Amino acid sequence: MKFVLAPDKYKGSLSGEQFCDAVEQGIKSVFPKAEILKKPLADGGDGTIEVVKQYLNASEVEVDVKNPLFKDITASYLFSKEKKTAFIEMSEASGYKLLSKTELNCMNTTSLGTGQLIKDALDRGSEQIVLGIGGSATNDGGMGMAVALGYQFFDADGNEVEPIGRNLGKISSIEREFRHSKIKDVDFKVACDVKNPLYGKQGAAYVYGPQKGASKKEIALLDAGLENFAQVILKEFGRDVQDIPGAGAAGGLGAGAMVFLDASLTSGIDLIKEMAQFEEAIQNANWIITGEGQLDSQTLSGKTIDGVIHSAQKYHIPVAAFCGSVSVDIQNLDALGLDYVTSILNQPGTLEDAKKKSCENLEIAAYNFAKVLKALQPKR
Repeated sequence: MKFVLAPDKYKGSLSGEQFCDAVEQGIKSVFPKAEILKKPLADGGDGTIEVVKQYLNASEVEVDVKNPLFKDITASYLFSKEKKTAFIEMSEASGYKLLSKTELNCMNTTSLGTGQLIKDALDRGSEQIVLGIGGSATNDGGMGMAVALGYQFFDADGNEVEPIGRNLGKISSIEREFRHSKIKDVDFKVACDVKNPLYGKQGAAYVYGPQKGASKKEIALLDAGLENFAQVILKEFGRDVQDIPGAGAAGGLGAGAMVFLDASLTSGIDLIKEMAQFEEAIQNANWIITGEGQLDSQTLSGKTIDGVIHSAQKYHIPVAAFCGSVSVDIQNLDALGLDYVTSILNQPGTLEDAKKKSCENLEIAAYNFAKVLKALQPKR
């Protein structure tokens, strides 16, 4: 039998590779001669860089950049000299993980560091740059990123504007004369799985501002700033970004990437599957086994498991999901299209207890699944 193992990580518990190793152990206990192909995946969010590294055959590049509050840090990205491709995870330079709770306020944060990583990748000769934008601490419309690449933003009096969220409403004009000369020669792809517009009640500020430290009053100011930003972009670039799905991703960096990098926004899981040559790998598989820490309603929209199912259905391959917990009703499970679902938890305890036993419980779940498959095989 051929099994393809294609999980996301269990956040805070297991990496995709560790998942694969545990499931392999369980299956091989029952089918010692099984062909097992390990293809850990991710959806473009925080942590995707570890998955991409093996598929790009890339090395890690360290760059001195500014964090979301303009403090000096060292951040890294992946670069494949052979493929002339870079993978940049926004959270490494502009992520909320870099700030304490008391520091986090997207009125004052910038995506400048992400732009500095992009600049380094351009200077190294990248012909394709893939940008993962999960986990951002910013709501600056990608203004900071653009500044790092030579764009300039001015207020009505001709003063240059500091690239932070609270200044979006001050922008009156954008100067691109000094933008990086190589931008036009590079294929930029942004891993983006949200559909939020730039501004409005479903936009970047109202939906994501609260978790980035903004008060209700500040959210209203940020939203008005994003609306002004969109109007200036329309005037300067002739592009109406408001109604483009995903423009509001990462505090409006979705819109900024489209305008300042001429980037295309695409599904994160689809990008990673392409890098992994996933659909070639699953040919003639008997089962695909996937999983994530929690299977819930969000799984239905652009997450790793959803992406695995879409590929599997093309080739009529059944999919099993081993998850830390399952909080989806039968109707939604049917809608998702999984053929087998289980939570690996097998005894009561705390979340920390469950995390500590994830590897052991996952191996047992895989073993039990394989035993069922063996029992269903025709008797010789």
